[in-house]
Amino acid sequence: MDIEEQIRVRFQLVVSSLDERARRLFLGAEAAALGRGGVAAVARATGASESTVRRGRRDVLGSTAGSELKEGAVRRPGAGRKTATVKQPGLLEALDALIEPTTRGDPECPLRWTTKSLRRLSAELGAQGFKVGRQVVGELLHKAGYSLQAPSKTREGKENPDRDAQFRFIHDEVRSAVAAGEPVISVDTKKKELVGDFKNGGREWQPKGQPVPVRVHDFVDPTLGKAIPYGVYDVAKNEGWVNVGIDHDTAQFAVESIRKWFYKLGATPYRKATKLVITADCGGSNNVRSRAWKAELQELAYELGIVIQVRHLPPGTSKWNKIEHRLFSHIAINWRGRPLISTETIVALIGKTSTSKGLRVEAELDSRKYPTGTSVPDAVMERVNIVRHEFRGDWNYDILPWFKEPNQ
Repeated sequence: MDIEEQIRVRFQLVVSSLDERARRLFLGAEAAALGRGGVAAVARATGASESTVRRGRRDVLGSTAGSELKEGAVRRPGAGRKTATVKQPGLLEALDALIEPTTRGDPECPLRWTTKSLRRLSAELGAQGFKVGRQVVGELLHKAGYSLQAPSKTREGKENPDRDAQFRFIHDEVRSAVAAGEPVISVDTKKKELVGDFKNGGREWQPKGQPVPVRVHDFVDPTLGKAIPYGVYDVAKNEGWVNVGIDHDTAQFAVESIRKWFYKLGATPYRKATKLVITADCGGSNNVRSRAWKAELQELAYELGIVIQVRHLPPGTSKWNKIEHRLFSHIAINWRGRPLISTETIVALIGKTSTSKGLRVEAELDSRKYPTGTSVPDAVMERVNIVRHEFRGDWNYDILPWFKEPNQ
């Protein structure tokens, strides 16, 4: 076995247990022991670059201050290749500016959604004077918690031509309100849950071979019924409120959930609020066409004495509502694999939901009756003091905190 083969074998035996600095010192020691031509021989035997072997040799022989390394350090301060963000100040901010206006979902955790490809982002950054390839863009986005989503995985219906413009409009409105200290909430009804010993998706640790027994068929239990969790998520404070109903998901139930959130969690921090911004889907109990939704909001605006600004997400984009990724997804994770045997269990599991980012959730059981099929008379609607925005007034409107006088 020649010298280079011996070096290769020794290196393979220890390389898996060495950090970067230790590998460099090992290579340098082998090169120093060989003498003249040792650097090239070690580089050929191990596949390391000659510059790395040469640096290791200098460290071993003491020609560089290896003692300058702090205990446990791998490199000298300032050593190593500089990252793209260090070499190009402002790169990360420029990338985030390209993404944020069209970001769908959670800006912190667990996922951010965007419709821009790495190639396009790289080209747009290049037009701004940055030198960055699509691979580096992908690494930066991954570290920031972004994930590129295929359109086929997120569309729920026909795309509206004003969809992207509405997202930008909501983004600007929310950002402005948060900066001004005004409350901004994202609302929606979570999937109705069967109450009882039914199978719940996911797995939980149990003694081996002893899974929790549940019913074979998922037919609603008439004595237990269903739970209807209506969620309110405070965008700025990362707080959630869930009103767990047991009757029907109506506009009255939706607005009552918002009312409870305000008095339970919002009244103190937002005691000086002049408006409440609500982002909601276009369907369900907060339907964009619902007369009852607007009439109930009018009552709430009058009661609180503040303007209620409603901004609906475009049709077919319910998956991009912030509450889906900031609140509901964590609730689903928290109770996965556990039968929701009672409404008390559901409320308790929701209330124990938390994340490493500091999400705090409170929940309450709402046993009130919310009948369906009730109509809102024209006389009531005429008193709803609604001001529609010039851009898509059907999606964007304000409810003023006083009733409109007849014929006004």
